[in-house]
Amino acid sequence: MNNIAIIDLGSNSARLVLAHVVNDSYFVVYDELKETVRLAQDMDREGYLKQPRIQQAVKTLKMFRKLCDANHVDRIYAFATNAVRKAKNQRSFLEEVNAMCGFRVNVLTEEQEATQIYYGVINSLEVPKGVIMDISGSSLQLIQYNRRVILNRVNLPIGTMTLSSLYTENTTPLQQSQQIEAYMRDQFERIEWLKNLEPDYKLIGVGGSFRNLASIVQRIEKYPMSMVHNYRIDRSTFGKVYDMIKVLDVEKRSKIKGLSAQRADIFCSALSCMRSLLDCTEFDEMVISGSGIREGFLFNHAVPTTLEKPISDILGYSIYLRLHYYDLNVQHAEHVCNLAIQLYKQLRVLHKLPRQYIKVLRIAALLHESGMKINFYDRFKHSAYFITNSNLYGASHRDLVLAAFVVRGHELEDISIAEWNKYSGIVQEEDLVAVMRLAVILRIADSLDRSMSGSVKSINCDVLGDSVIVKTDVEGDCSLEIKDALGAGADFAKAYKKNLEIL
Repeated sequence: MNNIAIIDLGSNSARLVLAHVVNDSYFVVYDELKETVRLAQDMDREGYLKQPRIQQAVKTLKMFRKLCDANHVDRIYAFATNAVRKAKNQRSFLEEVNAMCGFRVNVLTEEQEATQIYYGVINSLEVPKGVIMDISGSSLQLIQYNRRVILNRVNLPIGTMTLSSLYTENTTPLQQSQQIEAYMRDQFERIEWLKNLEPDYKLIGVGGSFRNLASIVQRIEKYPMSMVHNYRIDRSTFGKVYDMIKVLDVEKRSKIKGLSAQRADIFCSALSCMRSLLDCTEFDEMVISGSGIREGFLFNHAVPTTLEKPISDILGYSIYLRLHYYDLNVQHAEHVCNLAIQLYKQLRVLHKLPRQYIKVLRIAALLHESGMKINFYDRFKHSAYFITNSNLYGASHRDLVLAAFVVRGHELEDISIAEWNKYSGIVQEEDLVAVMRLAVILRIADSLDRSMSGSVKSINCDVLGDSVIVKTDVEGDCSLEIKDALGAGADFAKAYKKNLEIL
């Protein structure tokens, strides 16, 4: 395992991300640091990075370097985006950074920046067709993709800092927002491909403004999870939050829970951009991505093939990262998953669950023993917590909640209705029955590999009258496995209204 660092020098803030690279295939972020530097501030008039901004940036980057050295980082990827890209004193700034901090900052072209943002999104979200919107301090990126290929991209030299400095004279916060909306609508209406999007395209929001928006909405709605990646905000909800915020001055905005105080003065201009884009399109919701340009670099380093082709099994990659990083028994997890899916398919005539639940069962089966790293006796409770807070790529928040309850239901009586009701805004009414049936399947599958030897090779189920007969194809003595699996008989009868026999 080695350590890498990503340094993102943006127009508004500088960010450091530290990550472990596991098995030369996976990355795990273990530390990060953010500082507001406002490099793009006051650039518009002359095109030069101002000396106070340069000093702040260098001070921040020196601090980043110290943290990298303390963590014995093997490689640093440092890059700058729009503010440095268009600065007339770019060269002298980069030379000063190199001399003072000891690492080279690569200035990304517009195309490189868009591509890295795309890499971060496409390898972490299961959204087949999307328009990615990334708002920085001095620019705005729109990237259209379909079938995992970029089709169109636009980089507008307009960002939250730029817009926040417009229309400030003798205007109220509401008037400023309305003027920014009108200005941005005019910009978006000039983009021809935005007018011809098919209805199944999704708007994907990348960057701090979108993450802050998600945090605000989650607090307002008392959302039971804190993850923002793959969080969905519908058009109506966005409108209500925007209408509430756009009339507030900066001081009042800074007190909003979920909003970074350093972003309060530029946040409303970002919301005005979002409003304008929604007005010019027919997106019914926005999908928040917690992955962007920095994760794009991390994916490219850990999985170099992503430079040519995105990860095909996003969920599998994310699960196996955790299996390897936490040193779980991969062979046992895979075998339990295989047996569980066999049971699921052969009991379909009884459970009648749609195919979408296979993803839930896969998550639960592969990660059912993650809680072992905390405590053996409460391992299923800890595994459920682990899954709920795992932020797995390729899984919806509902998938994670359901998988957690499937694991928690190793004994059906352990499924707490009071706990279930906490997630009433995420789960659906029919999900509870599905969870109970999947939990029994997982328990039987886990028992059939009780010795973790893979002795039960496959299974075949027959539904005969009041009974389900599970025939096992075994290698060697499997009396332990069969005895343990029969212990699920009472729960099986409760979930399936049938007796369980295992041969």
